[in-house]
Amino acid sequence: TLHYITILAVLPLMNLSLCTLSIKERATPDYMPFRRVIYCFYRLEAAQGVQTFSSPGYPTGYPAKSRCQWQIRASEENVIVLKFPFFHIEDDCFDDFVSIYDSLSPDDSQAITEKCGQRPPSNPLEVASSGNIMLINFITDTETQRPGFEAEYKAIPKTQVMRCGGVLSDKEGTFTSPRYPAFYPPAVDCKWTIQVCNTPFLPVKFNMFRIKEPGVDVRKCHKDYVEIMGTKYCGEMSSLAVTSISNSLTVIFHSDESYTDKGFSAHYSAYDPSNPCPNTFACRSGLCVGKELKCDGWNDCGDMSDETQCKCAKDQFACDNGLCKPKFWECDGVNDCGDWSDEKQCSCEENEWRCGDGECLPQDVVCDSKRDCDDGSDEASCKSCKSQSCALFFFFKCKDGECVNKVNAECDRVNDCSDESDEVGCGCGTRPYKLNRIVGGQNAAFGEWPWQVSLAYQTTGHACGASILSETWLLSAAHCFATFDTNYGVPSNWQTYSGMQDLYKFDGVQQRSLKRIITHPDYNRMTFDYDIALLELSKPLEFTNTIQPICLPASSHVFPAGMSCWITGWGALREGGQKAQILQKASVKIINDTVCNVVTEGQVTSRMLCSGFLMGGIDACQGDSGGPLACFEESGKWFQAGIVSWGEGCARRNKPGVYTRVTKLRDWIKKETGI
Repeated sequence: TLHYITILAVLPLMNLSLCTLSIKERATPDYMPFRRVIYCFYRLEAAQGVQTFSSPGYPTGYPAKSRCQWQIRASEENVIVLKFPFFHIEDDCFDDFVSIYDSLSPDDSQAITEKCGQRPPSNPLEVASSGNIMLINFITDTETQRPGFEAEYKAIPKTQVMRCGGVLSDKEGTFTSPRYPAFYPPAVDCKWTIQVCNTPFLPVKFNMFRIKEPGVDVRKCHKDYVEIMGTKYCGEMSSLAVTSISNSLTVIFHSDESYTDKGFSAHYSAYDPSNPCPNTFACRSGLCVGKELKCDGWNDCGDMSDETQCKCAKDQFACDNGLCKPKFWECDGVNDCGDWSDEKQCSCEENEWRCGDGECLPQDVVCDSKRDCDDGSDEASCKSCKSQSCALFFFFKCKDGECVNKVNAECDRVNDCSDESDEVGCGCGTRPYKLNRIVGGQNAAFGEWPWQVSLAYQTTGHACGASILSETWLLSAAHCFATFDTNYGVPSNWQTYSGMQDLYKFDGVQQRSLKRIITHPDYNRMTFDYDIALLELSKPLEFTNTIQPICLPASSHVFPAGMSCWITGWGALREGGQKAQILQKASVKIINDTVCNVVTEGQVTSRMLCSGFLMGGIDACQGDSGGPLACFEESGKWFQAGIVSWGEGCARRNKPGVYTRVTKLRDWIKKETGI
């Protein structure tokens, strides 16, 4: 690091010492004198009209080892607004990043934000300064070329940026942080007083809440925050609703001098206290949720108020903590109650081993090289497995035959195999665009599910879903094609649409016809067993920001019960309803196999899994068939756990969706496609 600072000191460019601090302790041996570093420096004057600048090499690609900065000034009564219509930097901010400062020196105490990755046109990066100066640093290290960025800047009156707060007296209304949905500026304070006559309650619901700052304890919120009734809120929240017990409520927003974010959008409405949530359940927080979610065992309100004072139904188990859970979950090896009370009466004897599914077996079955437990848990923690069958005990099998005793070893960015085969073919399961999480939203954002495909049959439009596995292969359900009408099995009768969000908009969508349809030879039309199909495209796809493959899990990959995953599709919004025009998304939970078998009355095979909610309300429906059940792993990759297959109705109580289990058919997929 000292060598690097010395080099800067002798270069003939002014103010290059500014670049030194922007590295933020990222200095590595790559910064040594024998490596060529490219420097660039610009002084810009902001006016009322929009002006532009771009990263070096844009749009072909910026060079590695670059250190560039732009100083922007405006007249004293103005502030600077900076917007990036196009932003595509390396995903890892350790390598390449853009940092923006509310000053002319790269001081962390005046940093507005630091960003990398790629942003969709629907979610551009836009920030504002608190004064008439701004600094932009662009640091690159990686050899991997990305297009870079294009930026627009202009000067606007300071009063326009800092305008916020006031008195709100309408019966309902919306208020937001300054400049929402752009980043709020640093050093701003706002105060809203909501005062509505003839109502004793005022609920405020935040539809978007993102006030994140590095190193901030969200329990204390000592930097940027929203304060309501003496409580400070910060960070990123998926749900936030607050209710005043009077007809007046004060909301305070504060941002300090460093690091800003998207902010918030809030809606308030006065209501009849005798009926605060018509036809729904009123949470203590003021949130309204469906009545069917009351006492279903899930914390839908966010404050557990929908799970208190519950009288458990006959088909439910009463936990010691007062929660009600389905009886099917008792003694299933999963801590469903949260206090283990659903499992505490299920202990095995001292000389017995308890399998993951709750079954008790003699202790000597452990590590005897035989899979005695159905889930293989009796062999999962054994130290040596080289002489055993990897598949038998759910170990990952390397290309050279070595077994890795690690859950979900593939594509986790760690070389577990000595031949590194567990990290081969992992250019999948990523979403290029950086996306916001909107509270309560069901419409999928543009580019949010880049592996989702729409399958259109002849002239009838969307019929089924599919997922992208590679440039030439899609994955779908056999029942979309193997029907009593043989025309559905003819490839030329189908068209595929990749990169689509709206069924009636085709910008950026790639249309392909099918070359081959391969349904599993053991597919059973009556039971939907082996409900899987591979679709070969007549022309390869070109991967873009909105078209990407999803990762296929290894046959040993584990998707545990209770894991939250996502289903997507253009299927019916309700049972018997019309198809959706905009791609829909819903979060569902993997359901324990034992429970799945009970609620489906023994109709599931080992090639199937259940996902959803036993209380109903959220499910796939007609038209979603063939679409992916996608699960996000800690490695940052999305894996396809299932294929939408069948179900009894849509979103019915105790009738979860049934999906084809991809791990059980992984070898068949590889045999047919080579993937």
